[in-house]
Amino acid sequence: MTSSDGRSEAPRKQKLLYGRQKGPKLSAYQAGLLETLLPRISLTPESGIDPQTCFSPVATRELWLEIGFGAGEHLAAQAAANPGTGLIGVEPYTAGMAKLLARLVAQQLDNVRVYQGDARDVIDALPDASLSRVFVLFPDPWPKNRHHKRRFISVETLDRLARVMRAGAELRFATDDQGYLIWALERLTADASFHWLAECPEDWRMRPADWPETRYEAKAKEADRVCNYLRFVKRER
Repeated sequence: MTSSDGRSEAPRKQKLLYGRQKGPKLSAYQAGLLETLLPRISLTPESGIDPQTCFSPVATRELWLEIGFGAGEHLAAQAAANPGTGLIGVEPYTAGMAKLLARLVAQQLDNVRVYQGDARDVIDALPDASLSRVFVLFPDPWPKNRHHKRRFISVETLDRLARVMRAGAELRFATDDQGYLIWALERLTADASFHWLAECPEDWRMRPADWPETRYEAKAKEADRVCNYLRFVKRER
């Protein structure tokens, strides 16, 4: 498949979509959670992911995926507001993973499973039509031209997501980077698997009530950067 400018985006081998994984030094409590809680709720994509069993003994009606959850504030808020939903969070950065684990303990949330690594590993391990919502919120925009190949939204990743999203499933994407906004819109609107829900400018300028604010979004607003919120649904085949 090709992009809107006619160039193929299918890589010969899987390219890395994120940078370094290490960050600031962790507290003793955070380090302890990485040793104790993380192994208990981590997924192993190489052996496949069965949505019916990976949340056991918690009963879940739907499966949602957040790609790059940062410090986990949005993921934890969604888990708390939707106790009957199983949420998978993917984040390569150790500090962000540690912060999410602390939130899960503080809020006593047991409907979250995580993977520290590449989100494509999780997507490829999921069954067809298993997701009913996907979040890609304020991902790294990789603004330099030579780094655009690292942007998560691409023809190749949208193809992967389309396979695992059920008909009517929602993809939520947010960014404060205008270059990435145009990039994402070009690829999403050109993909026959997705339909843009926006009917007026307010639909992408205003965050829906059931869409909790992220820490990065708050910082963007403090810096007077414009945030955009895109909502697409997976079409019927």
